[in-house]
Amino acid sequence: MLSGKKPALLVRENIAAGLPGESREEAIRRVGRMLVDGGYVNGRYVDGMLARERSFTTAIGNLIAVPHGEIGYIKEIRHPGLAVCAYPDGIEWGGDEVLLVVGIAAAGDEHLEILGRIGDAFGDGSEVDAVVRSGDAERLFRILCPEGSWTAFQEARVDFLYGWRHRNKSARDLWWRDG
Repeated sequence: MLSGKKPALLVRENIAAGLPGESREEAIRRVGRMLVDGGYVNGRYVDGMLARERSFTTAIGNLIAVPHGEIGYIKEIRHPGLAVCAYPDGIEWGGDEVLLVVGIAAAGDEHLEILGRIGDAFGDGSEVDAVVRSGDAERLFRILCPEGSWTAFQEARVDFLYGWRHRNKSARDLWWRDG
């Protein structure tokens, strides 16, 4: 990570495709280590990810799990970020099969934004299955970051939302506008 520069939420180096099967705990440790190595979190955040998984599964359906730290570990986040691991043979995840593990370092609205983006990128399990089994990390990156970086997505969204708010006095204008 470059000193003094906020890293993008997702960079190509934080996507690992074609990984051999491993345990749920090993997968969490792997994405956690990627977040630590990328400068997104301090090492204790990985403990928070494991604690979260022990209290409530992070499998969200569609063959995806999104391990993230418990609220008490949010102070260990240095910058919001993601790490992605793809397992073509799958991982048993608390009774579910998971092919895609997306480690998340974020809090509050950013966390919800990321979950929404993942849901939008992978509408159903067949899409996840196809891209994970391809073993193509670049394809995963393009799906998650069609603009070339997650930072570009965030900046465009912020520009749109704040620009819209400044141009329009209230949300009511959006609903009552003709044409």
